[in-house]
Amino acid sequence: MIDKGEPYKKLKPSYIIFICPFDQFGMGRHIYTFENICKEDKSVSLKDGTTKIFLNAKGTMDDVSPRLKAFLDYVAGKKPADPFVDELEEAVENARKNREWRHEYMTLLMRDQENIEMGMEKGMEIGTAKGIIETGIDFGLSEGELLRRLQDKLNITFESAQEYLEKFGKQTV
Repeated sequence: MIDKGEPYKKLKPSYIIFICPFDQFGMGRHIYTFENICKEDKSVSLKDGTTKIFLNAKGTMDDVSPRLKAFLDYVAGKKPADPFVDELEEAVENARKNREWRHEYMTLLMRDQENIEMGMEKGMEIGTAKGIIETGIDFGLSEGELLRRLQDKLNITFESAQEYLEKFGKQTV
C-alpha cells in the first residue's frame, strides 16, 4: 500500500496467481503471465509491480519446469511421482481428516449455495419485473398501475418498484 500522492515505484511487487483446471485462453500453455499494459499504446506500461499469472493444468506445451508440471498434473487429477506432490497429497489428506477444517469447508459450501440461490431468486425477480413493465407499457398502463402491479406480484416495497420502473421503463419506451 502507498499513501495518496506517492509514486507507484514505492509499491512492492504483487502477484495474483490463478490455478485453473482448464485452459482459460485456449492456447495450450501451462502458464500465462500478464502485466498492466496500456491498451492504446502497448509501449506504455503502468509499472505498478502487479503481475497476474494463470496456471493451466490442461497445458500441452513444454513451457514450465518439471516440478510445476508435476503440480499442474496433480491439479488435473493425475498422480505424478514428485516429492512436492507427495507432500501436497499428504497435506490434503490430513486436511480432509481434520474435523474443524471439514466443518469450516461445509459452512463455506452452504454459504456459497445460499448465495447462489439468492442470486437466482433475485434474477427471477428482475426478469419478472422487466416482463411486467414491458407488458404493462404495451397495454398502455399508467405509471401508478405499473407500480401497484410490481408491488403485488413481487411482494416488494414501493421504492423497489420505482427502482425497477426507472431501470426498465426507460429501456422499453
